[in-house]
Amino acid sequence: MAGHKIPHFQNDAGHSAIEIGVKEFMCVGANPPFDHPHEFLDMGAETEKVCPYCSTLYKFNPALAETETVPAGCTLTTEAA
Repeated sequence: MAGHKIPHFQNDAGHSAIEIGVKEFMCVGANPPFDHPHEFLDMGAETEKVCPYCSTLYKFNPALAETETVPAGCTLTTEAA
């Protein structure tokens, strides 16, 4: 994991689920003041993960690029690990 960028996802629209193209990522909640601590999440062998802060369900979709989401527009930024 070290040496590459970690995508950060946000859920400003309050979607119950977001499809993403990575299994290791950060959830930041929504834009301030509705954000939460940046939570590193790793799906491991699973294909879904729920953020313990905001309860957003993230679903792995291998057809998506690292910063693509369904619905679109849920990617915030990336930062180096």
